[in-house]
Amino acid sequence: MREKSFGIIGGDMRQAALAESISGDGNIAYACFLEKAPLSDRVKKAGLEETALRCGYIVLPLPAVAGGKYLKADLSCGKILLDDGFAEKLQGKKIFCGMAEKLKATSRLWENNEIYDYSESEEFKIGNALLTAEGALGTAMREFGGTVHGSRCLVAGFGRIGKTLAYMLRGIGADVAVSARKRTDLSWIKTYGYRPVPAGSMCAAGRYDIIFNTVPEVIFDKGTLGALDKNTLIIDLASPPGGVDMEAARECKIKTVAALSLPGKTAPEAAGEIIKNIIYNIINETSVRGK
Repeated sequence: MREKSFGIIGGDMRQAALAESISGDGNIAYACFLEKAPLSDRVKKAGLEETALRCGYIVLPLPAVAGGKYLKADLSCGKILLDDGFAEKLQGKKIFCGMAEKLKATSRLWENNEIYDYSESEEFKIGNALLTAEGALGTAMREFGGTVHGSRCLVAGFGRIGKTLAYMLRGIGADVAVSARKRTDLSWIKTYGYRPVPAGSMCAAGRYDIIFNTVPEVIFDKGTLGALDKNTLIIDLASPPGGVDMEAARECKIKTVAALSLPGKTAPEAAGEIIKNIIYNIINETSVRGK
């Protein structure tokens, strides 16, 4: 790929690592609203106007939107409103972001841009599942008083993250149960050698040391939490609103850790590399099609 200019606007350490990696490939990377990131001199620091002027490709974070109307910018010194003024400055640019529909809802002007949602790529979802599962294991090792090896673990949900996490847990010697709703998933869970648990029978299926939730809806309500052993640790990996009623968890004195956006916290360089490769692939594919 010939030298190109990328504007990395907002985000967390994933975007900082992305800017470094892009510049390391011989491309030009501008960092905007990443004032707190420890960036090297090869990454150019600029405001929104200069970034828009000099870059044909704009990379926004995952998710692009925080709080319904602001740019996700964990490493910025202030809040950045996503309005018509922001969108107008980026007109005519190719935009790469996560959860693009939320970005489009902030201004009608985004209709004039080519917007590519890298978070919808299967490559991203698989890579993100791996990094999230690794981060979840690290969280368990830090927060649990015993060893994960030999512990009784329940993985709630059998999607990409659930499958990857169950595989890793068994690999380090944990006793692994996996809950799911679909009978086909329960059959696969049994085939893989895990203990299958119907979603409605999680608490009746035994005592757990650690529960990892991947289901993005509240399945651990007060009734479910009240039936758990008080020494159980819950690690909630699900997107908001999460899978655990946090207030009920406090009332039941069940230790619960909300472990969101783990790739950005535990493996930002690997996460940034995944995003970069997807963006490069999209650029190459659209160039071949003449877009």
